[in-house]
Formats: sequence, structure tokens, C-alpha cells
Amino acid sequence: MPDVSPTLSVLVRNRSFRNLFLAELVVFGADWFVMVPLLVLLPKLTGSGIWGALVLAVDTGVVALLLPVTGVVADRFDRRKVMIAANVAALLGVLLLLGVRGAGTAWLAMAAIALVAVAKAFYSPAAQAALPNVLDPDELAAGNAVAGSAWGTMTVVGASLGGVLSAAAGPYACFWVAAAGLALAAGLAALIRRPLQAPRDAAAPAQRTWAAIGEALRYIGHRPRVLGLVTVKSAVGLGNGVLTVFPLLAGLYGVGPIGTGLLFAVRGAGALVGPILMRRVLTNRAWLLTGLALSMSLYGLSYLGVSVARWFPLVLALVFVAHFAGGSNWVMSNFALQGEVPDRLRGRVFATDMMLATLAISVSQLVVAAVVDVVDERVVLAGCGLVTVVYAVGWRIATRRLSLTARPPSRHRPRPRGARPACVIPPAAWGPRPACVIPARPAWSLPGLRGPCPACVVPARPAWSLPGLRGPRPVDQEVCATGEIDSDAFLLITGGRARRPRPAAAPGGRAGGRARRPASGGRGGRAGRVVSGRGAASGGGRRARRRSAGPARPRGARRSPGRPPWRRR
Repeated sequence: MPDVSPTLSVLVRNRSFRNLFLAELVVFGADWFVMVPLLVLLPKLTGSGIWGALVLAVDTGVVALLLPVTGVVADRFDRRKVMIAANVAALLGVLLLLGVRGAGTAWLAMAAIALVAVAKAFYSPAAQAALPNVLDPDELAAGNAVAGSAWGTMTVVGASLGGVLSAAAGPYACFWVAAAGLALAAGLAALIRRPLQAPRDAAAPAQRTWAAIGEALRYIGHRPRVLGLVTVKSAVGLGNGVLTVFPLLAGLYGVGPIGTGLLFAVRGAGALVGPILMRRVLTNRAWLLTGLALSMSLYGLSYLGVSVARWFPLVLALVFVAHFAGGSNWVMSNFALQGEVPDRLRGRVFATDMMLATLAISVSQLVVAAVVDVVDERVVLAGCGLVTVVYAVGWRIATRRLSLTARPPSRHRPRPRGARPACVIPPAAWGPRPACVIPARPAWSLPGLRGPCPACVVPARPAWSLPGLRGPRPVDQEVCATGEIDSDAFLLITGGRARRPRPAAAPGGRAGGRARRPASGGRGGRAGRVVSGRGAASGGGRRARRRSAGPARPRGARRSPGRPPWRRR
């Protein structure tokens, strides 16, 4: 695997990222060291399985409800301090679990898990929003691949070790280990030296919470690319109800608790390997939207395959593939969002993203829990897979016109022929260098040009400052700062629509007009017409006024007062 070593090398080079990654590993591991023993302990103490379901509901529901508010906190306050405070609060919640000793104290477990869930709701947006700030731009793809593997790693290692330690030393030993791990995570967060957010203007007034949430929602709603990325995790979330069926599926194949453990283990292994192997996709943003749609579809198709498989090893392989795709989907969407969202909004946008994914998981698990007793397990698996595939197809159709490599449209759009330029210099602003510029045009769209654009911007100059021009600034005419207009450059600047400046006046003639034609028969005493630039419009344009021939006015002589020559008939 040639990409693994360069991917993992970011942990060696970047100390701040290493501390952040290790802190996330410890936090995820502590979560498993709490949940696995607690789900075993509560049924033993109370004699009812409802307490385990309530613990899972509280853990998921509290996080989903608080994420919009905690995203504002992650954008407004120092993210390092938010992460440290969240880990300390989670530590206190875990210590409360030490008081759960009987059925009468089972409610204490609910309070403790609620406090831990609040801490997770504050920690997760701050950690995800801080990731681009501790990585250099060339490390962002590798860093996302490594960070995305943290959850899968702890799903395999944390859940397994939590179960083994709970069986060997009891659940309370696991709670002590989790508390120590959270203290270690707080210390690792404190060791991060790089700033975890862009500098904020201290003089700017802080937004109200709901106004800040509304700003983030408007930002998401007005940007189709961000909206598409925020909704992509919901596909895997809607299919996540299959986890409820794992124990029943293991019983269906006659493998019992060992089979259940293997199903969860291969799930974590897929989520671990997927982000690392998908690093090549992360380095090419043009593939991301297609990769997201394929990963969603692969997740659903894999569980459709599980629903018809009759061999347990094949089921394990399909579950691995499904969560390989699910883990890749999560990391690719996070990476794309980090490149699209500015730092000041990143915490709120990521909180909204996580909230939608968490709500999708909750809805899926509740629906599966409601029907699993009356519907066959294979039908439930097929339904979850089909919902994910349908969502993936609809999402890709809705985002088919989007591209993560396209630049936002420019404010300056090509003008129709004959329209006045968007930047008009008022007479009061005329001077040596007016503040009017023309945006650069791509070289491939310029007639007669080869190679890159010779200049990014061309400052406009008033027409009266150019040799040989008289009168107001012609429509659609911009010239270089030197006053010299090359043929191709003039076409570049004007788009081929404006007239070139007229040469200086020939001796004995008017400046700015064409050479006089010799007087010919027709009207005696009349010279040929002088066709000026303003009167040269074809197709019924106004003719220039005929003037009688006579001696040319000496150079430098003052004009007679009256209307300017370009306004005379």
C-alpha cells in the first residue's frame, strides 16, 4: 500500500496534529470503555433491558439537540479551551457512574450519560473545525485520512478492550480507566501549540446565539455545494439502523455472541481502513462528489447483499465493505467541507452537519426498533440498504451540476454588444490613473492571442489623455497605462467591439477625422465629407455635418465658443 506511509508520516512531522489526533483517540476509546460495561451493568442491576435503550437514546438525542448551539461556541471561543473544558466535564460524568450500585441508583447512570453527551456535543465541533488550522495545506488530505481512522480504530480496539476488561475486572474498573483517559485527552489538547482558529476582531460585537445559528443556516442554504456536502452523511445515517439487527443476525447464523463481536469488529475495521485507502481521492477534488455518491451506493448495495447471503464469512466481508464505504464517505465529506467553509463559520457548519447525521441515525434506529419484532431480519437489512441506495441516487441527481473545482462566478459578466461598460469614470474622477480596472479574461477566449494573459488588470485612462483623441471617453474603450495600444492587446481589452483610436490629424486637416477626399463634382465649393467616429455607425446612423472647405485653423488656435464639436450637427 504505497499511500499508507506518506499518509501516516504527517503524525511524525506535525506535533500539533499528533496531539490532536491522540486526544481524539483517547476520547473515542473512553466512550467505548463507558458504554460497553454500562450496557451490561444496567440490566443486571435493574432486571430490565429498557435502561440500556434509554442510555443510547439519551446519548444520541442530547448530542443532536445541542449541536447547533455548540457550533456557535466553537466559532466564538477559543477551541482549545472548549476541548479541555469538555474533557473535564466528561470526566466528572464518568465519575458519577461509580455511584451506580443498584436499581435505586440507575437514574444516576442517565444523568452521568447526559453529562458525557453534553461534553461530546461541545468537543466534536471544536475538534473538527480546528483540524484545518493545525495542518498545512499540503497535509490536509493526509491529515483527514488519519483523523478519519480514529473512530474506526477505537471501535475495534476500545470496544474489544472494554468488553475484556469489564469481564475480567468489572465495570467500575472500566469507568476508572475512562476517567484517566479523559484527563489525558485534556492534557494533550493543552499541548497543541498552533492556534486552532483564525484571529477574531476583538472590537466586533458578538452575535446573539440564534442570530449566529441563522447566519450559518443561510450560508448553507445559499451555497449549493455546501448544502450538498452537509446532507451527504444522512444516507449512511439512514441505513445505520442495521446495527440494531447485528445480534439477531448472529443468532440467525448460529454464531451467538462471538458472531456479534465479529460483526462489530469488521464494522470498525472497515471504518479504519477506508479513510486511509481513500487518500488518493482526497487529493483530487474533482473526484469528490462522484466518490461520495459511489460510497453511499456501495454502503447500501453491501447491505442488500447481506440480506440475501447464506454464508457467514461472506456476511462479514460485505459488512467490512459497507463500512469501508461509510468511513470513506464521512472523511471525504469532512475534507470537502473544510475547503469550502471559512474559519469563522466552520464550527457552526460542522455542527449542523453532525446534527443532521445524528438525527438520521436516531430515526433509522427508532424505525428499526419499532419493526424488528414483526418483520424478518433480512427484510430489515434489505430495507436499510435500499433506502441508502435511493438517497444516493437522488443526491447525485440533485448535485449533478455542481463541481468542487469550479471557481465561484465572477461579478463581472460579459456585456452584450453595444452595452455601456460596467465601470464608467465620472468626469470628477478623471486623472492620471483612474480607479477603474478590467478583470482578466482567459487566454483561450481571446481572439488572436496565444499563451497566458499579458496582464491581470488594465487600468482605464480617460480618452482625452490619449494622443489623437478628442471628446468624451468612447463606449467600450479601455487602453493600457502606457497609452500605446497593440493590435492584439486592444482586442483583448475591448473584446473586439470598440474602435481603435484614430491617428493624429494630418497636416491641413482636422484631428480625429479621416483624410479629406478631394472635392469632386456635385456640389460646387463643397469638400468631401469628414466621417467621424461618432457618425460612422452603419445602418442609418447620423451623418457627420458637412463643412465648407477652407484654410485649416493654425495648430494651437482657440476654438470659437459654442457647443463642442462632437455635439454640433
